[in-house]
Amino acid sequence: MCGIAGYTGELIGGILDKMGKTLVHRGPDAVGFYNIPEVHLVHRRLRVIDIESGAQPMSTEDGDLTVIFNGEIFNHRELRHELEALGHIFQSDHSDTEVLLHGYRQWQDELPQKLNGMWAFCIYDKPRHRLFLSRDRFGQKPLYYTQTREGLVFASELAAIEKHPCTQQKISRLSLQKFFAYGFIPHPHTIYERVKKLPGGHNLSYDLQTAKLSLKRYWHYELEPDNSLLKRDEAELCAELRSLLSEATRIRLNADVPLGILLSGGIDSSAIAAFASRHANHVSTFSIGFDQKSYDESAYSTQVAKFLHSDHHLSILTLAHTKDTLPEILSRLDEPQGDDSLLPTYLVAHTAQKHVTVALGGDGGDELFSGYEAFRFWRWARRYNKYLPKPIHKAVNLLTRNIPAANSYMSLSLKLKRFFHASGRKMSIWIPCLMAPLQLEDIQELFSEKINLDELYSEAIECWDRCHSDWVGDRITQYYIDYYLQDGILAKTDRASMFNSLELRSPFLDIKLADFCRRLPHQLKLRGGTTKYLLKKALEPILPAEILYRSKQGFSPPTGDWFASNNLAFTSQTEILYNQKKAYNLFAEHRQGKNDNRLFLWNQLTLEYFLQRIHKDT
Repeated sequence: MCGIAGYTGELIGGILDKMGKTLVHRGPDAVGFYNIPEVHLVHRRLRVIDIESGAQPMSTEDGDLTVIFNGEIFNHRELRHELEALGHIFQSDHSDTEVLLHGYRQWQDELPQKLNGMWAFCIYDKPRHRLFLSRDRFGQKPLYYTQTREGLVFASELAAIEKHPCTQQKISRLSLQKFFAYGFIPHPHTIYERVKKLPGGHNLSYDLQTAKLSLKRYWHYELEPDNSLLKRDEAELCAELRSLLSEATRIRLNADVPLGILLSGGIDSSAIAAFASRHANHVSTFSIGFDQKSYDESAYSTQVAKFLHSDHHLSILTLAHTKDTLPEILSRLDEPQGDDSLLPTYLVAHTAQKHVTVALGGDGGDELFSGYEAFRFWRWARRYNKYLPKPIHKAVNLLTRNIPAANSYMSLSLKLKRFFHASGRKMSIWIPCLMAPLQLEDIQELFSEKINLDELYSEAIECWDRCHSDWVGDRITQYYIDYYLQDGILAKTDRASMFNSLELRSPFLDIKLADFCRRLPHQLKLRGGTTKYLLKKALEPILPAEILYRSKQGFSPPTGDWFASNNLAFTSQTEILYNQKKAYNLFAEHRQGKNDNRLFLWNQLTLEYFLQRIHKDT
């Protein structure tokens, strides 16, 4: 795993080095530069594959192609054999980076469709005077870019782009509003007006002669339910699913450095640990617990570890540890993050990195197999919205708002408030409203302006309309995959792991497994009240029933309690961005137990640290 950055145009002394230094945590083992009059590239390396001959930037022997690459290509051996059969001669021993060079020479822009892995790379094509950039299908690896008067600037993180003197770093008011509406900033937006995220499943081409920049989607997770699968023998489908997940795990165990499993005790990470233990002689597992009982599920991860006979490492996240660690984590964020599970994810990655360089996790399982509670409750929301008049919605919202807050994990009061606030909206935005740190009315007060709901949630609406499935649950899945997974979950796990120089791999996001899931009818994902139905059935021979069929729990720490007790304090650097009186009122409501505003307060906190960082850097 690595960090990449670069720019085109005239060389600016010292800038490339500064860009690279912001990415040192992504690649502490080595740094490499490529400089010609029109292209300037830097690569920070974390040595994982082909330690001896995989240095970057890497060029072909004739110098026509040069690549910098962040990620791993898990089918690189098969692609190397295919390319060698076509006459390509490799210089490295088993570098997946060199496969990108020869693959691009052979297949040009079609290369990403051949890859099974996670990546963000840039190839300089000297004969064609162009840069070709690509990001993996699900957006596991980050890639930001902006076009300036001098040319293209790109990097793995915004902090590197900020080092280029020609980039404009004006904070986007619309992005801030979306941040409080979604809990993350949806692509292609970033916190800055003129900087964008390259969406997952997209390529970017930049012509050095004309300065023309073009984007092309090469892949999209498109749900195409195949009802004929309902007629297949269920045992056969389970066997096929086990085989796909087993193989996805096996190929992600390929590394030239020590490797482990991040184990939460939930279904997804437990499944990965179980299959890993079948393919490896020794498996190390790493887990986090909380000292507040309603949040802690470490007993389940410990149970799984004992069941698999893994070398298990458990750390407990306490308030004291949070106070010591939080400033270090949040002050390093290149963009505000609205998911407070960043804290335990960082801690488990920190623990793991002491023992391993690569870890596997369970990201993607809930999104692919309809694992969230929302899949069981959307029918109630649709009925509520359809049959009850709008005036009743307002009355119910007022009533539920007065329910005293309880700061335990996903308390009943919090669930009721979220459900009724969201269920008065149209179904296309129900899920983001259900998960929103703030509802529309509060966002309008915060920013002291009327906000167009369709513009605020334009990404969710477009995602809803793009999905052609008749089942509402599939449209919800489309949103989870396209936005929540990419811009929320994966962005969080990428930062938490790479802050610790730990490479994190996600077998559930294997392209062959994803293609299998795309075709599953909803009856195989949600049956009765059972979420992840087929996955659970497939794992019955692999994991204990009490792990498979226990109630789902998230990975959030008790930030609600910490804010209420003022152990996480409310401070403000955001006077010029929005109405601070409203922000303080939301904090006061939370402390007085009138409302559970933990999501807003966490967003506010990460934004504060972000602003402190950029002010310090300037």
